Amino acid sequence: MEALLTAEGSDYSQGMADAGTDIAANEKAWIREAQRSDARAFEALYRLHVDKVYGLCLRMTGNVSEAEDCTQEAFIQAWNKLDKFRGDSAFATWLHRIAVNAVLGRIRKSKRERDRIQAVADVQPARVSTGDGGELRDLAEAVDRLPERARHVFVLNAVYGYSHDEAAGMLGIAAGTSKAQLHRARRLLMQQLEQEGFTA
Repeated sequence: MEALLTAEGSDYSQGMADAGTDIAANEKAWIREAQRSDARAFEALYRLHVDKVYGLCLRMTGNVSEAEDCTQEAFIQAWNKLDKFRGDSAFATWLHRIAVNAVLGRIRKSKRERDRIQAVADVQPARVSTGDGGELRDLAEAVDRLPERARHVFVLNAVYGYSHDEAAGMLGIAAGTSKAQLHRARRLLMQQLEQEGFTA
């Protein structure tokens, strides 16, 4: 399985993607085949979704190494639980739930890891202006500095577009708590950006 997650390419996924058929139809076919233990079909699903799953993990952890580990863990869990996917939600949503659980499980695993992640988030390098992408990078760094719970809700709701009910379900909190944490995240982001001279 680990080799699959680090493979460079496959004729199977490339061939199906090059066929010019609809990605949604390909995805359904890959899911069916992967549920029959076809590792090449799962590799195609991995390639289709890995960037977004990694992005979600990176935004939630604020740490590249942690995000890579959580992404790998999410796909290993997805492979092991694939027979439980019934299509009640989009496959991407199902994967995102697994990724969120991988992140939360890792965070809960030990106090030492939680402290280390927070320390990395607290010690941010000085802002380097490199042109047009600077403001976007500043916003990303501001999101990384948000308190853990506020950051998780902000990422799921404001970045990935999940409703408060969906985000609350993934995080194991009440929808009202999700709304309160999103309000807190936005307020803290505004404060951070104002302190750094970015005013609307």
